[in-house]
Amino acid sequence: MAKLDLPVVWSDDVLRHVPDAEIWIGVRTPGTELPERATVLRSALVRAGARLVEARPLGDELLAQTHTPELLAHLEGVYGQWAEGGYLEYQNRVVPYVFPTPAMLEGLPVRRPTATHARAGQFCYDTMTLVGPGTWPAARAAAHAAATAADLVAAGERAAYAICRPPGHHATRSGFGGSCYLNNAAVAVLALRRAGVARVAVVDVDAHHGNGTQSIFYDRADVLYTSVHVDPGEGWFPHYAGFADETGTGAGEGANLNVPLAPGTGDEGWLAGVRELVEFIGDRADAVVLSLGVDAAKDDPESPLQVTEDGYGRTGELVRELGLPVVAVHEGGYHLPTLGPLTVATLAGITGTR
Repeated sequence: MAKLDLPVVWSDDVLRHVPDAEIWIGVRTPGTELPERATVLRSALVRAGARLVEARPLGDELLAQTHTPELLAHLEGVYGQWAEGGYLEYQNRVVPYVFPTPAMLEGLPVRRPTATHARAGQFCYDTMTLVGPGTWPAARAAAHAAATAADLVAAGERAAYAICRPPGHHATRSGFGGSCYLNNAAVAVLALRRAGVARVAVVDVDAHHGNGTQSIFYDRADVLYTSVHVDPGEGWFPHYAGFADETGTGAGEGANLNVPLAPGTGDEGWLAGVRELVEFIGDRADAVVLSLGVDAAKDDPESPLQVTEDGYGRTGELVRELGLPVVAVHEGGYHLPTLGPLTVATLAGITGTR
C-alpha cells in the first residue's frame, strides 16, 4: 500500500447518520450509505501513514452561503417533528410521499404545509434519502470536515482529505437527495474563497453527476465545475442533469463541463474523460476541490462503470498534473472491501507517492 503524508480530517459525528433503509420504486431496501464506510476509510488511511486531524466547528456563514435557511431549518428539525407527530409507529425515518414539483404547482407559490408528512417532501427530491435522529449532526460534521480540509490547504498544505459522510454532491442550494443532505464540496469551495483563493475548480469523479454542486455554482465565473460520470441519458441517477450541453449560465457560461460516459466504460475511457477535465481547467484555477467518489469501480454495487484501482491511482496523477493544491472530499463508494485501497490509490496519485 502507498505511503501517504497528508492530513485526513475526521469527526466521530459522521457516524451518527444511520439511514436504516432506502425506498426505491416503493420498495424498502437495505441502506447502502453505512457508517462503516467512514471507519473503513479511516483505518485504510491511517495504515497508509496519513495524519488524522479533528474537524473544527463550522460557523453558520459557510452553510448560509451554500444553502437556503429554509433547507437548513428543515434538516435540523424535521426528525423531531416526525417523532412528535407519531409517525415512528409507521416509519422509523422521515420518508417523503408528495413533492411540490412545477408540474403540481404550475407557477403557484410553494407554501409550508401544515402536515409533517407533507413537509417531508418539500425539500427532499427523492424517496431514497431518509432522515433519522443522527442525520443532521452527521451532515453538519461532514461539512465541518470539508471546511477544515479547505482551511488546511489555504494555510499551506498541498493536499488534504476530508472523510465526509454522508456525501454531498447531490445536495442543491434548496434541496437534498441522492443520499446527500449538505453539499460538502460546495462548502470546501466557499471556505477556499473565504480564505482568499481567487478561482477554484471542482473535479467530480464520482460515478454519478454532482447535480447539486453544478447548480450551486452554475452562474459563477470564479468556480469551474467539471465532472466525469455515467451518462444520465442511459438511465442513471440523477437522470435530469449531467448532460454535455450544460455549460453554465450568465457569468458562469463556459465554466461548466460534463463528460458523460457509456455504462461499462473502463480505465481507458474514464481516464480520457478525466484528462478532458484537466485540460479544460488548464490555468484557470488556483486550487482544486476533488469530489472523490470511488463508486465507478468495477466491484461497487452502485457502479455502472469498470474503473480499476490502477485507474483511480492514475486519476489522482492527472489531478496532480494541474500543479494546484487539492482539497479532496469523499462522495460515493459502497464496496467496503475495496473502498480503502481505491481511495488510498487516488490520494497517492495526488500526492505523488504511488
